[in-house]
Amino acid sequence: MTPERPDDQPFTEPWQARAFAMAVVAAERLDVPWDEFRDRLKAAIADRPGRPYYESWMDALETLVSDLAPA
Repeated sequence: MTPERPDDQPFTEPWQARAFAMAVVAAERLDVPWDEFRDRLKAAIADRPGRPYYESWMDALETLVSDLAPA
């Protein structure tokens, strides 16, 4: 499989790696399967397909935490 980016880096900015880490930790601490976050991300992208990817990512993370975190 050929990498999409010539430098083979999964993230182009440090904050993107931090956003990914926050999503992983949130899913673990809320005891939800990663697929639930992924489904939320797909829905966020479908709702606004023209917006930047990481805006959808952060929207999915925000809704995951607000919907599932204990009050």
